Amino acid sequence: MDAEQTGQAFPRVTPLQQMIASCTGAILTSLMVTPLDVVKIRLQVQNNPYPKRRCFLYCNGLMDHLYFCDEGSNKAWYKKAGRFRGTLDAFLKIIRNEGIKSLWSGLPPTLVMAVPATVIYFTCYDQLSLFMKSKVENEAFIPIFAGIVARLGAVTVISPLELIRTKMQSKALSYKELHLFVRRKLSHDGWISLWRGWSSTVMRDVPFSAMYWYNFEVFKKWLCKNSDKHEPTFVINFAAGAVSGSIASIVTLPFDVVKTQKQTRLWRYEDVDLHNLPTSTWDIMKQIVSKHGISGLFAGLIPRLIKVAPACAIMVSTYEFGKAFFHQQNLKQEYHTSDCMDLK
Repeated sequence: MDAEQTGQAFPRVTPLQQMIASCTGAILTSLMVTPLDVVKIRLQVQNNPYPKRRCFLYCNGLMDHLYFCDEGSNKAWYKKAGRFRGTLDAFLKIIRNEGIKSLWSGLPPTLVMAVPATVIYFTCYDQLSLFMKSKVENEAFIPIFAGIVARLGAVTVISPLELIRTKMQSKALSYKELHLFVRRKLSHDGWISLWRGWSSTVMRDVPFSAMYWYNFEVFKKWLCKNSDKHEPTFVINFAAGAVSGSIASIVTLPFDVVKTQKQTRLWRYEDVDLHNLPTSTWDIMKQIVSKHGISGLFAGLIPRLIKVAPACAIMVSTYEFGKAFFHQQNLKQEYHTSDCMDLK
């Protein structure tokens, strides 16, 4: 007897189970991808040292972090001695000279922000997809719509926390000082100021999400068909996640470049009149093209692919594995309850 015959008394995968699966995926992704970006940043910094009070954007595939180069600050972990000849050499020297924990610099703020954002995003996507499949006959465009709505929701909820986190990273603040900062922000600029940077984030993340989920479902079905599998395996989900993440990363990279410019501009130009600088997405794009050509909009393509492709693959394959695990557990519980009812 299956769930349909028992009136869905035991859901195949509940929202809580989806949250647990996505939370596990976010933690595992952060643990596995963060060392790659730490090494990348260390290699970049030794060739192009950041002057005092300058900042750079660090991203491990799940979350962006703004770091500041204040000498003597405990945030200047990348300034420690060491000359690296390549990626493997950097890994070995960091572990030998600074301890293995240095490979996970920046992990705590990632977990604080990425876990709730990922839980909201993946759970909303699955719930919307399930709802639409019961209402719509043509399922081809469901991943696009569900991906857009889920990403909009996640970005909107997390955006104020992102602003506060960025402020906390820029300067050591007590909770009282942070409270005063938020109150001053609200009194001067209103509630809408807490969502500053929302539009550029949406322009990058929403198209990424739409393309990612559509391509993921297409590649997953194609791989299942060509490998004679009725259900996607962990390897199939991993491969589909990596390919779809790579495609979405390439297409949306110009918006990621603009978002990086907006996030770092406030801190890089503290003593400059910001009113003279372009602020809209399109104006910043035109400025980049005029200075660096079209290729300027695709700066950092390889590092982004190195981060995002494995992050997407690990995240979605872990999430799907978690759902499959809970699915089996729910079926066992369902069959056990059904047998008990038959005995009665």
